[in-house]
Amino acid sequence: MRITKNIILSPLLAVEMYPACLGLYCGKTVIDVNGTAIYGECGVCPRGQRTTDQLKICRPCEESPELYDWLFLGFMAMLPLVLHWFFIEWYSGKKSSSALFQHATALFECSVAAIVTLLVSHPVGRLYIQSCRVKMLSDWYTMLYNPSPDYITTVHCTQEAVYPLYTIVFIYYAFCLVLMMMLRPLLVKKIACGLGKSDRFKSIYAALYFFPVLTLLQAVGGGLLYYAFPYIVLVLSLVTLAVYMSASEIESFNDLLVRKKRLIVLFSHWLLHAYGIISITRVEKLERDLPLLALVPTPALFYLLTAKFTEPARILSEGANGH
Repeated sequence: MRITKNIILSPLLAVEMYPACLGLYCGKTVIDVNGTAIYGECGVCPRGQRTTDQLKICRPCEESPELYDWLFLGFMAMLPLVLHWFFIEWYSGKKSSSALFQHATALFECSVAAIVTLLVSHPVGRLYIQSCRVKMLSDWYTMLYNPSPDYITTVHCTQEAVYPLYTIVFIYYAFCLVLMMMLRPLLVKKIACGLGKSDRFKSIYAALYFFPVLTLLQAVGGGLLYYAFPYIVLVLSLVTLAVYMSASEIESFNDLLVRKKRLIVLFSHWLLHAYGIISITRVEKLERDLPLLALVPTPALFYLLTAKFTEPARILSEGANGH
């Protein structure tokens, strides 16, 4: 019984013996010496640990990510894939039949990069990760909350409080870039015969530009994206669907059935609509949230029913003529 009491009271005694840590993210590291827990000085917690309560003790991140966390990681993983497909389609178009193979290669690159990223993350060798819960927006920007006790000396406690949601995205982008440079040039050189020499590698050059942009976006706006990505997905999917259908002069259901490619684009946007709805609702109550998925086809149906009043083909022709 005496041993049990010591174990229960040891954290409280540690708090009484040592002054409380300042700041939101400074904590005491715990060192096990011959079965005795020794608490270090207040400072930055090691990677993979953070303070979770008022005791200000650094504790390992051993929780499983929530559904919303996985959806956020899925969104960040989709960004390079969607941009790959966009630039492949933009530079290939109708000039070459190799676009389909490049689309498949981009999907393969991003899928392998995602699997490898999970395997190298903690716990190593398994297709899941352990993380710390995201409690508030400041968890993404701990460098802004380093305390200054005397307004002169700053105690640096910058850490990854959202481990590993912040750094795992950078690792994934690095693997995507490496795999692209290993596979795509060889593929494009062999099968993109319908394109000129200067046009063959433009989709690869575009990736060399948008990967740094995505990295900067995650570094600066990762926390904002974490809370805003469901609405970003929903709005962008609606806008891009309307632009695509108007640019393709789709004004009736028969126009959709003319080409299989149009149906593929339509179903892809429906998947994005469903992804955005699930991310917003988080499917906390199935009986309330699942019926909302019935709204997925609504934007396309609304467009087709009202296209005869707007006549997008006439608007496009007038815009081309400068009117």
